[in-house]
Amino acid sequence: MTNNDTIITLIGSRLAKEGLEFIFEGESAECSQCKLKNICTRLEKGRNYRITKVRDGVLHDCQVHDVGVLPIEVTKAPVVATVQSRKAVNSSKLLYESPKCNEVSCKLYQICHPKSIKNGDKCTIVEVLKSVEDECKKGYPLKKVKLQV
Repeated sequence: MTNNDTIITLIGSRLAKEGLEFIFEGESAECSQCKLKNICTRLEKGRNYRITKVRDGVLHDCQVHDVGVLPIEVTKAPVVATVQSRKAVNSSKLLYESPKCNEVSCKLYQICHPKSIKNGDKCTIVEVLKSVEDECKKGYPLKKVKLQV
C-alpha cells in the first residue's frame, strides 16, 4: 500500500469524522460471526490510519459500536518517530530501527518506540521535524520525523 491508497472500511458512527487518526487494533471477539467482518477488518493490525472521507451510506448494526457503523475511506497516516540524525533526510527511505533504550521515564520514549511501526518496517521520511538529542536521556543524536510506512 502506498500512502495514496484509499481503503473503504467501516467505523463506529460516533468516531466517523474526517481527519480522525487511529491505530487499528484488530477485531473484537464479537466480530467473529458478523456478516460485515471482512469490510471492518481489512486494515492492518497495529497500523496508523486517517479518515479521509465519511461516505454517505446506510448505518449498519454492530455488536461492538452501540450506534452502529458507517462506511469511511482511510489511508495510512504518517507516524511521528525518531531516527538517527544522519538518516533524517526528507523523502529518504529506510528500514525503521528504534533506539536501543529502556528509559521508559524519558519523555521521548513513546516517539522513540511508536506503537504503529515495527523494527524492520520499510518507511519513507515525509518530513523532518526537529533535533531532539538535547531531550534524549542517553544523549543519542536523534531527530523527530514523520514516517510513512
